[in-house]
Amino acid sequence: MTDIIYLIVEIASIVAGSALFTEALIRALSRLVRRAGAHAGLARSIREVFTLIWITLAGIIILSITGIASEFSFLTISGIVGLTASLALQNTLSNIISGVLLLSDGVLRLNDSVEYSGVKGVVVKIGLRATWVKTDHGDIAIISNNYLVNGPLVNHTATQRLERKLHF
Repeated sequence: MTDIIYLIVEIASIVAGSALFTEALIRALSRLVRRAGAHAGLARSIREVFTLIWITLAGIIILSITGIASEFSFLTISGIVGLTASLALQNTLSNIISGVLLLSDGVLRLNDSVEYSGVKGVVVKIGLRATWVKTDHGDIAIISNNYLVNGPLVNHTATQRLERKLHF
């Protein structure tokens, strides 16, 4: 009987602890997104992604603790799932991480005048996967965040804001 109570307390602790950690991470990223002036849907997307990750990890840990999943099959299945997911989502995850880096570094904000690879215009949307730039000709250029992080991006609007970050 005490083993069952201990198991229930352990599972509840894992669920509560991981939920609190995930919620703190989501709030921090949401503040960062709002401060950067990004599209409101970006904060919602971040919340959904991290909630899905939290549920998956909590479920895997609970299955492991309860003994429902044997250690060998658990490791094998999680390895295969991890490899498959990482290969399938490699470009998407790269763009998402690049988007978070763009926002956290303060490199891009809405209404910034930017130039990238011959495209010159104003940032109208910063998404998880891509940034939308309205060109001087009125067209919308959708540029992957990964390209913006790795390429020569010129932000004409943010010169003073970014120069302040350079001074120690």
